[in-house]
Parts: sequence; C-alpha cells; structure tokens
Amino acid sequence: MQTHVVPVGFDYDRLIAPLVRDQLDVDRVILLEGAVGSEANVEYSRHISQKLEQDFRNLLGATTERVVVADVYDYDAAFEQAYDLINAELDAGREIWVNISSMPRTVSFAYATAAHSVMVEREDERAKIHTYYTAPEKYLETELAEELRRQADLLADLDDGVDDDRVAERLDSARDLLAEFDERGTTIGAKEFGDGHIVELPVASFSNVKPFEEVILFKLGEDGEFASVSELAEALASELDEEYTDSFRSKVIYNVDRLGPGGKGYIEQEEHGKSYRTKLSRIGELWVRAHANGE
Repeated sequence: MQTHVVPVGFDYDRLIAPLVRDQLDVDRVILLEGAVGSEANVEYSRHISQKLEQDFRNLLGATTERVVVADVYDYDAAFEQAYDLINAELDAGREIWVNISSMPRTVSFAYATAAHSVMVEREDERAKIHTYYTAPEKYLETELAEELRRQADLLADLDDGVDDDRVAERLDSARDLLAEFDERGTTIGAKEFGDGHIVELPVASFSNVKPFEEVILFKLGEDGEFASVSELAEALASELDEEYTDSFRSKVIYNVDRLGPGGKGYIEQEEHGKSYRTKLSRIGELWVRAHANGE
C-alpha cells in the first residue's frame, strides 16, 4: 500500500502527471491545503486541491484525504504535523511518498526533514519512506509576461485612434506590471515572520537518539536553558531520584557532548566563564515537540 503526501500550492500537473505517466501504484493520497495568504490565493489553491482530489480518484483509483495546514509559514508546526502523519502511515503498514514540488518551501522542507528524521529513527523501515520532486516542463510566468507585452502593444495602437480613457488606463496598468516583472521577477518583497524576514530550516541528525539522550532532551525542553552542564546534571539526578556523583555528572557531560554541535546537533552550548550555557538547538526543539506526545 502506497500513500502519497501532496502539499498543494498553485501547481496541478507536477503533482499528478508523473504518477500517471510512470503508471505508479497509488492507493491513498493526502492533499495538504494551505489556509494562509490572500483570499484569492487560498481560493485558487483550494480549487486545485478539489481538482486533484477528483483526478486522483478517477485516474489512479486512489482514496483521498484533504488536510489543512493552518499556517504555511510556521515551519515548526508543519514539521510536527509531518512527523505525526508519516509515522501514522507507517504504523498502518503503508509505504509513504512525500512530494515536495509545490506549496511554500517552509512546508515542503518541513515534510522532507521530517521524513528524514523518521527514516533515521525507524531504520528498519527506511526503504518505505521516500521524498521526491518533479520539475515542470515549462514555466507559465514568462509566457504570461510575453502575452501581456503583446496586449500592451495592441492597447498602445488602439490608444492612438480611440478616445477612451479605459484603454489608456489598462495600458498604464499593463506597463507598470511589466516594469515590476522585468525588475523583480515573479515575486515582490520579503514577508515578515515575527521579528525578522527569514525562517531557518534546521537539518535533521543522521543518528538515532539513545534512551538517556532522550531524558536529557526532554529535560531541556521542559526547563529551557541551564547555566551549566553541572546544573543540568543536578536537575536530572533529582528528577531520576539518583545520587548526584562525579560518575553521574560525567555521564551527563558525555551525552550532552554527543548531542551537541560536534555530534547530533540537538543541543547548543555557549561558553560563559568556566561554564557552558546549555539549551536545545532548533532541531532539538523540533525533536522534543515531535516526540512530546509519545513520552
């Protein structure tokens, strides 16, 4: 049984055409719909999703499910959603394919990273997890721009012989739009996210997390930053009802090093005098968030 997870943006062909042309077996499709953006964008994406839902059924005989992504720019939430979804499909005995060709990059990359994370954790099922991308045969933006240039030339010819303000207005609008396209390409500006304009996309670890490492990560997720590894070790000893000894402290230091920047990358450390402030990295925060329900 194959499940294809398809984030839906403004594309149609490259979300279904490769599966039809390559005659792949598709049993189940999960269509991800974004719920953020202009009303026109959301409505257009919803229209594409409806068409895909119908055609996946008619052309490939697949059962379909539509799932809403509440905020397509919230990478952390998308990662958590992807992690849970991929694990659920594997638990149901299905092979999973994640299409990252469409939708905002935050969602596509979140799903790709989550797929990689699950692949590391469920090594025996690695062959059942796939991410894939399809390139379009052509892009319509440049053709639309060229057609608009021809329309503008036609309006310019008409403007010379027709006394109608509407022609001049449409000509000015077309020229302004073409000027923006020539200067900036297909997009304008940079969207603000919180206090900045970038969304960092953390990279998943290539190693699985051991049981005691899990304890450390959950403790950091629960309490936040610790002023030193010794402080973290004391807190862990108290929580685990263990005696705080040099041996236990060394065990914590060893595992924190394995989880740190030179190891799996789930922990960040900043030198502060003779100590190291210790906290979760972005990918560490995502790991804790994704695994919190399974504690």
